[in-house]
Amino acid sequence: MKILILLLALSGLAACNTPGPHFRDVPPTRVTVEGSVFDVRVKGDLAEAVRVNTQYAPRFGPIRQRAAFAMAQVSGCRVVDVLGDQALATGRLSCKGAGAAPYLAKNCTPIPDGGPHARGLPKVGTLCTSAE
Repeated sequence: MKILILLLALSGLAACNTPGPHFRDVPPTRVTVEGSVFDVRVKGDLAEAVRVNTQYAPRFGPIRQRAAFAMAQVSGCRVVDVLGDQALATGRLSCKGAGAAPYLAKNCTPIPDGGPHARGLPKVGTLCTSAE
C-alpha cells in the first residue's frame, strides 16, 4: 500500500511542468525573471508560461508580471492579457506592434546565458531594477 501511495505521489510530480493541450508539441524556452523560472511556449497569438521553480506563497499579481515579461521576451510580441494562476499562466499576444509587456512595472534587461540550461533548453536570464 505504501508503494502505491509513493508511486501516485511521484506520478503527480512528473506532470508539474507539462504544457496544456494547445502547446503540447511546442518546445519550451526557459526564462528567469526576478527569481521566477518559467518554461515559455508560444503558438500563434497565445503564449504559455509554466513556473518550474518553488517559491514560498507566491501571489499571482507579481507572478503575472513576471510571466508576461517572460512571454514578451520569447515571443517578441506585446502581451495584451494574462490569465491563470501561480503555476500556469496563458497570455494573449499582439505581434503587430511588438513591445514590452504592459504588466511589467520594472526595467529589465535580458542577459544571454551563452549555453543550454538543464535538459538542453535555451536559457535567458534577466536583470530587473525597480522603476522607482
